[in-house]
Amino acid sequence: MPGAIRLVTYNIHKCRGWDRRVSPERIARVLAPLDADCIALQEVVDASPLGGINQAQAIADLLGAKYRVIFGRTRDLRGAAYGNATLTRLPLHSSAEYNLSWKRREPRGCLRTDLRLGKNSLLHVFNVHLGTSYLERRAQGPLLLSDDMLNHAALTGPRIIMGDFNEWTRGLTSKLMARNFSKIDLSKYQRRRGSFPGPIPILELDHMYYDHCLELIGFRVVRTRLSLIASDHLPLMGDFRVSSEARK
Repeated sequence: MPGAIRLVTYNIHKCRGWDRRVSPERIARVLAPLDADCIALQEVVDASPLGGINQAQAIADLLGAKYRVIFGRTRDLRGAAYGNATLTRLPLHSSAEYNLSWKRREPRGCLRTDLRLGKNSLLHVFNVHLGTSYLERRAQGPLLLSDDMLNHAALTGPRIIMGDFNEWTRGLTSKLMARNFSKIDLSKYQRRRGSFPGPIPILELDHMYYDHCLELIGFRVVRTRLSLIASDHLPLMGDFRVSSEARK
């Protein structure tokens, strides 16, 4: 389908499933059938500095060499790096990391990847993981919408913002994002509204927001036997059509 792209967001919980087993291979098995062009992962561990596994790279390798990995570190985790990772098989133009940390709360971040849609057009994908505190998210919402991030003058293409917003009520971040972007309403696609916790998804923590020039042509919460155990979140998958106007 010309101009159509598939995006997935997935909090992989350090690849630790409900059975407490850490398995990047299982996460890759959840993702493989989705055949996504771009995948935003949160809670990713890169233990390669310790001689261990780089989870994002391991998942990409299992999915196939077509994926490139961009990692955004937010903090150390017992000597390993920890943060967000974006996997893309669309050509990468550039990337940037943003610090969303607030006071003494756990460090949080956002990873932006600028992907080429054509010779002179870009798609800006923001991979977000916000905090669990109400006051923390009230500070992070305006920061997201600031001129240094989502409203930066250099962003010339359509924007998609997806990830774990940790906001299950309509807080300030949700209100600000909904004023500026279209949002996928999970309740329109499934009986249970949420994506967390996986087996009984009652909380809508994971979100996809997108520019109005993009057309949503398909969406699903990926609820399979494997995804129910692989992480404490369920993946979200959206198919978008990029208009010829947006590709200029």
